[in-house]
Amino acid sequence: MSGRDLRMFVTNYRTEDTEKLIIRMKYGLKHPKFKPVDYQQLQALAEAKKLASHDIELKIKKTFQAAKRNKDNSLIKQHRHVWWPELQKLVESRQKVESEVHKLLESASIDDSFITEMKDYGMLLFGDQEVFKTATVDPIWQLMEDLKKRLFEHQNCGMGQPHQIQKINSNQILQEVESVKSQQKLIMDKLGQEILILEEQIKDFKIEEDFPPQLNEIPEEIEHFRCPYPDLKATILNEFQNLNEKYRSQLEDIGEWLKVTDRNCEWSENDHWIFRVIVEVYSPEVQNRNQLYMDMLQRLLPDKSKHALVDHGRLWDQYRFNQEHQRVLIRGWTRDRKDLLMNATMTLTEACFRHEAEVILVNNRRKQQEICAELKHKVQQMRTHQEEIARLEAAIVARKREQEEEKQRKEIEKERNRRAVDRETIKQFYTEKERKREEAEQRDKKRLEELKSIMANQADVDRERVWYRQEMLEKRIEEKKAMALQKMKEEEERQKRLDVFWQKMGVVAECDPVRMMSDTEASKARLRYGAEEEFFLQKPLFSLATYTDKQFIADPRIRIELALREAGLHNTFYAREVLSKIPPPRPPRRDLESTLFKD
Repeated sequence: MSGRDLRMFVTNYRTEDTEKLIIRMKYGLKHPKFKPVDYQQLQALAEAKKLASHDIELKIKKTFQAAKRNKDNSLIKQHRHVWWPELQKLVESRQKVESEVHKLLESASIDDSFITEMKDYGMLLFGDQEVFKTATVDPIWQLMEDLKKRLFEHQNCGMGQPHQIQKINSNQILQEVESVKSQQKLIMDKLGQEILILEEQIKDFKIEEDFPPQLNEIPEEIEHFRCPYPDLKATILNEFQNLNEKYRSQLEDIGEWLKVTDRNCEWSENDHWIFRVIVEVYSPEVQNRNQLYMDMLQRLLPDKSKHALVDHGRLWDQYRFNQEHQRVLIRGWTRDRKDLLMNATMTLTEACFRHEAEVILVNNRRKQQEICAELKHKVQQMRTHQEEIARLEAAIVARKREQEEEKQRKEIEKERNRRAVDRETIKQFYTEKERKREEAEQRDKKRLEELKSIMANQADVDRERVWYRQEMLEKRIEEKKAMALQKMKEEEERQKRLDVFWQKMGVVAECDPVRMMSDTEASKARLRYGAEEEFFLQKPLFSLATYTDKQFIADPRIRIELALREAGLHNTFYAREVLSKIPPPRPPRRDLESTLFKD
């Protein structure tokens, strides 16, 4: 056993451990050193925190919803600016077409069979519409009027009507409504099937541009033309074959791509029709076109993602480009074939004439060879011109394709730059917000320090003011005591004077009946005769607390104001400046000085 293991067996006994064990056994889990936990209070605090966080979350959601609403309203206004002119244009187009059709029907002669058939067909459609309205729409209106009438009667009936009758009537009404609904559903299903059948028929009648049937053929008038020069005819036939082969390869490539690609670009017909209409309405001249038509497409096609819409737009652009390219090639083939046919016919006709002349003029063999060489040169020159025309058309098509690709690339780059600018703007916003927060924090700290220093100074001033007021209070108490003593002394002196006065004014007169029967001084005074003696008080009745003339004149401000008034300068700016700078004879008390408006 090592020393480290030996130390594990050494135990130290302490009396404190025994005391702690005794205390634990005495109190158990309720020790007076620890306070019991108020779980209700903690739960209330937790609930309050949860409510506060929930309110904050609701405010954030409301803010996001308001921002989204504002954005939607702005987009709707922009959509309205686009759709309203389009609506006006469609209304004008419809009115124009209707007026043209009406003028055509009015100006057409009676013998015109097509116009007559169209009018008869219109009357037939109108009759079918009236029959359909009578069979489907009128019963619904009649049922609605019947239900309104029954509801009115039910509202106006008395309270004593049996509930069983009401129940039977309600069940009957529900059965009628369900019957009408089922009938309308059958009618709508039938109309839907008829619509699908008509659409299929319209699709069958629709003329789609495809390979022309004469693309692999040589004109019969050229093939069966009797040419005395087999080489010339073979050259012309070879030219037709080369022309057909040149256009056939390009048309086959485009045709294979169009066959692989669906007419609706792998979408349903309704979704693709909506996409086409929206793209045509938002022309390239519309400001913020991409965002507007993408927003409208996302509203009308919520099941399509933005990436799917962009891919469909690119596929549709490629489809339209290939269709247009196919039309251009077919028109070019038709034009070149027509020109080649006309030139070949003229050439062969001329060759026939020349051959006839050669038969007549056998000796002019050399001239005929020159003519053949010249004709061959013309054909070669015509072929060169046709190849140059085809090359120029291919270059124009390639240039258009490059312009479209460059336009798409610029739009993508523009969108990328806009997003980078938005990210930089957001970053600057948060940086500026952090800087303002730090500045506000520094300003608050500085203001806190200033307020602390001001409050400390104010505390010193208040302390001095308290001491000063305490001194003044003690001084006033002493003055009041002195005044009370003085008043007591004056009262004693007054009492002494009154005693002396009563001693002097005591009754010491002798008996005088004549005086007793005569008039008194008061009665004489009432009768306005007798001497009026003035009575002067030796002391004022009331003590006045005011300033004397000497105290007023002792103030230098009063003396200067009187001097300025005598000089007529008391209303001037100079007088106001001088009087505002003269200090009072006694400074104001420090405890009466206000620090409320001081910084």
